[in-house]
Amino acid sequence: MRFRSFSGGGAMLVDREDYVCLECQGQLDIEEIDDCSMFVVYTECGHNMQVEPDAFGDGCMKYYVVMQARQEGLDPDDLFL
Repeated sequence: MRFRSFSGGGAMLVDREDYVCLECQGQLDIEEIDDCSMFVVYTECGHNMQVEPDAFGDGCMKYYVVMQARQEGLDPDDLFL
């Protein structure tokens, strides 16, 4: 499995209403993606995990598809008319 990194650290923060760390209440930062998963890091405690593209109940549209567009150099706003 090969993750694709984004320059400059994490590329996208997960909205707090979608998910927070159960221990520290920290926000999630999506650091890397591949074709079937996302690698996320909690901003407060530094814990990390690999999650499926629909881990936040968004049908893969709010985070995963946007991250894929960014890695291909596309503007995610152009995807959703």
